[in-house]
Formats: sequence, C-alpha cells, structure tokens
Amino acid sequence: MVYMGEQGREFRTVRGYQIKQQATKTITASMEDYLEMIYRLAGKKGYTRMGDLASALNVQPPSASKMVQKLADMGYLQFEKYGVIELSKKGQEHGQYLLKRHETLERFLSIIGVKEQLLEETEKIEHYISPETIGKIILLVEFMEDNPEWKQAFYDFKKHEG
Repeated sequence: MVYMGEQGREFRTVRGYQIKQQATKTITASMEDYLEMIYRLAGKKGYTRMGDLASALNVQPPSASKMVQKLADMGYLQFEKYGVIELSKKGQEHGQYLLKRHETLERFLSIIGVKEQLLEETEKIEHYISPETIGKIILLVEFMEDNPEWKQAFYDFKKHEG
C-alpha cells in the first residue's frame, strides 16, 4: 500500500527514492566520486594517473582501475592500462558539473553554519539531489554571496535560535 498525502503526493522511504532515482540514472554515486576526482586531478594538465587517483580517493589501485575501466566503457574517459587517464568531452562536462555541485553544496552548508563534518555532509547530500534543486541552491548561494546585508541579517537571526 502506498500512502498518498495531501495534493496526491506519493510518499516513499529514502531507500525508495534512491531506487527510483537509480532506475533513471546511468552513473552511480561511486562513479560520480571517481569522475569528480579525475576532473579535479586532471586540472590544467588534462590528465591524471591511476596511482594519483587511488591515493586521492583512499582506495587500492586495482579498485580504481576497475572503476576507471567502467567509466571508460561509458564514454566518460580514455585510458590505457598503466597509462594516463584523460577525460572525454562528455567526461569533462559531467566532471565540471559534479565539481560545481560539490562546491556549491559545501558553500551553502558553510553559509548556514555547518562546521563539523562539512565535507562528509556535502558528500552525503550531493548524490541524492536533483539537477533542478542544485540549480536553485546555486542561485540562492550566489544571491547570499552577492548580498552581504542579507547574509548578515541571517547571521543575526541565527544568534537567537534556541
């Protein structure tokens, strides 16, 4: 039985939403983490190496190699065994989006006062948020940063939280 809330909304468990989202998504959260890190590490050079990737993600090189092969098979990057990892155009675009999503969520959480486990909280949220929602958060963060008086009013209001 499915509970239908007000306005005909269908409620699910968190796991239910994750399963529904994964059914329409071709890339997993773990793949996103790898692709984002490859994008970060490639930087201006345009490439990274397997050892650097494994080290940055705190995983063993064979694990990194398996995931890199999956991403290559999906068209996100090119790599040769024992060679360099290079992003394809598709990988470059998606990596750029993933990094912006991460940085925006981290800035948002920081603005609202999250201090402890900021990186962990960002990582938990980023894989389960829709592009529409992240777009709205990007807009809100830019607004808050461009309007210091609004940000100060929020901080003053926060002082009275009980």
